[in-house]
Amino acid sequence: MGPVLTAEAQIWPTRGTFRIARGSRTQITVVMATLELDGIIARGECVPYPRYGETVHGVIKDIMSMADPIAGGLTREQLQSAMSPGAARNALDCAFWDLEAKTSGKSAFELAGIANPAELVTAYTISLDTPAAMAQAAHAAHDRSLLKLKLGGEGDFERLQAIRAAVPDKRLIVDANEGWSGEQLKPYIAACIAANIELIEQPLPADCDDDLLKLEHTPVICADESAHGLETLAQLAGKYQSINIKLDKTGGLTEALKVAAKASEMGLEIMVGCMLATSLAMAPAMVVAQSAGVVDLDGPLLLEKDRENAIRYLGSRMQLPSPALWG
Repeated sequence: MGPVLTAEAQIWPTRGTFRIARGSRTQITVVMATLELDGIIARGECVPYPRYGETVHGVIKDIMSMADPIAGGLTREQLQSAMSPGAARNALDCAFWDLEAKTSGKSAFELAGIANPAELVTAYTISLDTPAAMAQAAHAAHDRSLLKLKLGGEGDFERLQAIRAAVPDKRLIVDANEGWSGEQLKPYIAACIAANIELIEQPLPADCDDDLLKLEHTPVICADESAHGLETLAQLAGKYQSINIKLDKTGGLTEALKVAAKASEMGLEIMVGCMLATSLAMAPAMVVAQSAGVVDLDGPLLLEKDRENAIRYLGSRMQLPSPALWG
């Protein structure tokens, strides 16, 4: 008999109101999948995302549809073809990795072929707000070496100017979350260049990003909503110079590692990001992030509290996860 599978939804309050171009929230709902085998308990976490048509109920239903196959011996590799990429498969895939680590006595890093995993420095996100509020938040984040600014269209000129004035020497990247139009693209990119922005994440809607083919001499343009699993990589050519790999999009660590390897072969820079989530979601992302040039795994820093045995953040430096948490 294989492992026994369970799944549950959990609510975690955010630290204040978190805003992006698509809306705001004061709490998040994650889904945790648990595999239990011979007294060993393994876990994985995902975030159902409405942008991709996911709901909490639907994700739990999809996870639990795998209960009988898993009890019958379905493996992690077989899971990749048994489920479509997305949040549900991510939670299960990461739980499988955790189970393999706990039953083998090897860390998930070792299982992934990483002999000497390193601590990581993550970007820290400044939520979308008024120019003055964002500038104040950026100035207050004095112990963060890299800030990620959430932008959203109207008012972004003023936001960029105010933030750069508040933190003249800070490294900055921006994330528009598909919030710019084709007409706004060139002037907003010019404003980013003036503000010495290093990277612009997903400026246009994923289905309208052909305008990126016309651009020259820009900061690094990074695909987020335009990039999911291996099958989407070919569509990025000529538009993007970087890809933001998120486990909820790839459907787990297994696919994420393959995406990172293929993207590197294509000459794309690697960014590893996250949804708003707890340390249980950050831990497997830290495995693929070992090869990333930009790490954006600050989800727990934006919550009021985190899980027991959480990843320790010393400023923006992430320590490696405890086996008591995951992997």
